[in-house]
Amino acid sequence: MANPRHSKSAPRNKSAAARAIAPTQPAKAPTALGWMHTARFLTTAAQLHQLPELDVPEIAFVGRSNAGKSTCINTLTQQRQLAYASKTPGRTQHINLFALGRQGETDALLADLPGYGYASVPLADKQRWQRVMANYLVTRKNLKGVVLMSDPRLGLTELDELLLEAIRPRVEEGLKFLVLLTKADKLTRSEAAKVLSITRLQAGGGDVMLFSALKKQGVAEVAQLLWDWTHTGEDVLPADAGAAPLMPGGMDEPECLDDVEESSDPSGEASSGSDGGGDGGGD
Repeated sequence: MANPRHSKSAPRNKSAAARAIAPTQPAKAPTALGWMHTARFLTTAAQLHQLPELDVPEIAFVGRSNAGKSTCINTLTQQRQLAYASKTPGRTQHINLFALGRQGETDALLADLPGYGYASVPLADKQRWQRVMANYLVTRKNLKGVVLMSDPRLGLTELDELLLEAIRPRVEEGLKFLVLLTKADKLTRSEAAKVLSITRLQAGGGDVMLFSALKKQGVAEVAQLLWDWTHTGEDVLPADAGAAPLMPGGMDEPECLDDVEESSDPSGEASSGSDGGGDGGGD
């Protein structure tokens, strides 16, 4: 009797045989989070005329110093030091651009604007940078949306409201904006519901979301919203429920969370700061 293990009718490698006759599976569609993870530093500019004129949608991240802006960008992009905090809050007065898209291709830009409102910055410096920011928000041709970071324990400040007022004419023309309530893990459920309700009234039609780098709350939702803003008319990406951990190598938390940040200036100058509560540190 023939040994069944050596029978010619039995394939030696069933998995290989199965693969041979299985239909080719379509490539898995990218997720919004996967798209955000392609972010890479493009350039930095102290004046508007130094920014490159690119014909792709641009999303600006703005907010008061210590609102958690750098931490938010780093968490969304799965990179610990893409956005950095100044050693002295409010001193970094540059617009940093990051490109999104597959290597060699750019389909959108993120613009990281310096934090504002820190009391120790000289008045002349404040006024000069406020003019630069205002001009950027009003005149940047490819600006598609604005993400305003706010610490929900403080609420929208007077400067936040002035910024929203400045972009109002462009919002009426189609500019998107999101008020992102960072550090949501520091709120109780009832506090979160209350601040959401109040901020939606103050935002006057913009999107409002809760966000926590520590708990990963809102990460996939924000990524999807930014994709939708910058890819109008294209197919909607699948949900990111099965996305990979936010940090490679199984590290699912960023090095800099809501209260402490350490990172590097793209120019090579080491810097550190804080996105935490209070006024100690800045973006």
